[in-house]
This record gives sequence, structure tokens and C-alpha cells, in this order.
Amino acid sequence: MEESVLLQLDNIEICRNENLVLKGASFTLHNGEFVYVIGKVGSGKSSLLKALYCEIPVCKGEARLLEYNLLKMKRRDIPYLRRKLGIVFQDFQLLTDRSVIKNLEFVLKATGWKNKREIQKRIDEVLFQVGMQNKGYKMPHELSGGEQQRIVIARALLNSPAIILADEPTGNLDPETSSQIVRLLHDICKQGTAVIMTTHNYTLVHNYPARIVKCENECLYDVGK
Repeated sequence: MEESVLLQLDNIEICRNENLVLKGASFTLHNGEFVYVIGKVGSGKSSLLKALYCEIPVCKGEARLLEYNLLKMKRRDIPYLRRKLGIVFQDFQLLTDRSVIKNLEFVLKATGWKNKREIQKRIDEVLFQVGMQNKGYKMPHELSGGEQQRIVIARALLNSPAIILADEPTGNLDPETSSQIVRLLHDICKQGTAVIMTTHNYTLVHNYPARIVKCENECLYDVGK
């Protein structure tokens, strides 16, 4: 792969529970690029992201993500790939029994960080990056939906990923908060992290333009900007 190409999909098929979700799909992502994946509910947007972080298999074609061949992934390599990806879920998936700082600390320790001072420094950095530097002591239920999603983005940034995969990150948020979250993701992209964001909110796509890829009839179409 060229130096600046992070993801190269050629003629891939993605299957979910024996059902074909995407076929003949091709897609290239370059360093620092922001891409919206749009399409109706059930068109395969989320399945595409799940295939990238090895939640569901790529059945055919060629799929290279960073230095990994997704068709030949060994189970033991999956955690190492996921460390290079930041994953932002629609439903937050924060640990509800611990504070924001403890949520972030848990991820760092789970991915091999040991030095307490370095852990604290990295947590401070990502909270500052998402504008949540004063909320570290709070529990998830004490935060609004938009604040929780900012924490989820902070969590995704912890290991300085090459790519953020954001699956309908504004799906549970009101329009104003949604705009703030998309603006934040664009800011992160400008600092060099590529972003793939699935959405069916065309207002956001219109207001914050970037490259658009459409899922339709089991295919992927590049629609430009």
C-alpha cells in the first residue's frame, strides 16, 4: 500500500449471519481524510465498520487496513489492530459504575499502559482535546448525551489512532449537540486522524461537507462531496 493509504478495499463481500450485506465494494481511505458513509437504515453502513474492526468477517475480495490483511486476520492480532483504531459507538458503551477518568484509565491499562503519571497525562490531554477537562470526576449518568459522546471520542483518541470509526455518533443526540460532535470530529481530522463516520443525517453532511460514500443495494458508491 502507498504510504498515505490507510485502508484499501477491492471488490469485497461482507456477510452477516450468512446474509450478504455488501458485495463488489471498493473503497480507499487516505491519511487525514474525513469520509461520511451514508445510506438508509439496514443498507450496510454499520456492517462496513464492524468488518473493519473484525466484529464480522470480510468474505471475499481484498481488504488491507493499516498493515493488516482483513481476510487473513488471526484472532490474536485483532486487539493490536483495534488499538490503532478509535471506535465511537452511537450508544456510548461507557462503564456506568465508574467515573470518566476511571473509564479512560481502564482502557489505557487494558492496552498495556503502566506508568501512572503517563496515564494521567494522556487522560488530561484527551479530555482537553474534546473540551471535557473539568468533567473527569463525573459519573456517566451525570453527563448529558453530548457530554457522554465527547467522552467516548476522548476514549477513542487515547492510543492516538490512525483512524476513528464513528458509527452514527449523533444518532441519539439533538440537532445542536449533533453539530458540535461533528465539528469536533472534523477538528480531530484536521489534526491528522482520518475519520469514517456513518450517518443518515443529511443536514450534518450538508453543513459540514466532506467526501461522501453511499451504501445502496449492497454496493458502495463514491459520491464525492
